[in-house]
Amino acid sequence: QVQLVESGGGLVQPGGSLRLSCAASGSDFRLYRMGWYRQAPGKQRELVATISSGGSSTNYADSVKGRFTISRDNAKNTMYLQMNNLKPEDTAVYYCNAHPATIDWGQGTQVTVSS
Repeated sequence: QVQLVESGGGLVQPGGSLRLSCAASGSDFRLYRMGWYRQAPGKQRELVATISSGGSSTNYADSVKGRFTISRDNAKNTMYLQMNNLKPEDTAVYYCNAHPATIDWGQGTQVTVSS
């Protein structure tokens, strides 16, 4: 069973950048289509971006298109989310999971965008 650990969050000013990482245990990571999700206070968890198992195909929510880039390194069992031009509305706890989300959720990493 794959286990997921997110990291890289923090406090950043509007317009700033962060790079999130998702480290996966187990040998099956490379078989999963993966996604980044986020949950803002008082809101439902939403899908932010997805990437195919081999990394050749990506999709983004309209709210982050052109600002976020999802990538993965299957040799390192790791997925990334490069977030540029961050906005206050990007503030949320960010999670990684398969898409559909069939793996147990990790603890997430907090991203706060504020001046």
